[in-house]
Amino acid sequence: MAVAHRTYARSLFEAAQEQNRLEKVHEELIDFVAMVEEVPQLQAVLESPELDSRAKKALLEEVLGDADELLRNFLLLLAEKGRSGELTEIAREFEALVANAEGILDVELTTAIELSTAEFDKLVQRIGKASGRQVRASRAVDPALVGGLVLEVGSRRLDASIRGRLERLRQQLTTTRSVS
Repeated sequence: MAVAHRTYARSLFEAAQEQNRLEKVHEELIDFVAMVEEVPQLQAVLESPELDSRAKKALLEEVLGDADELLRNFLLLLAEKGRSGELTEIAREFEALVANAEGILDVELTTAIELSTAEFDKLVQRIGKASGRQVRASRAVDPALVGGLVLEVGSRRLDASIRGRLERLRQQLTTTRSVS
């Protein structure tokens, strides 16, 4: 995640928190990002580097209607600074800040095979117990892992897959060979 995404997200988060509008801003930001993803033309306009920031701001003014003033000003600022095409990434970082403030740990669990609901729930419980936080988990399957799992928490990645172990072993062998 780019530093700019974190900076913009943190600024919106702190402003919304200071004004006791975090819940409303969060909800409206999620809705707006969903709308952008559902309307390809809107997404194309926001992401287009050729369009003037004034044109993007005018479109946003129309689309935002009675949105929260803080969120509206934030989205207009993104357009003005040429960052409206990065909205999804900024919103993702904002979502992580909100989850953290609520004591929720967002994780992505990738396994080589599909886990049963019971197996998945057990892993999520273990993660929650180890972290001392409520866990909100998503899951994915990647057969290339061969076995084991990969756990992603924010920008951190724990690779306990067989593929990862083989890759680390290969690196050790090539490093040892080149040192000798």
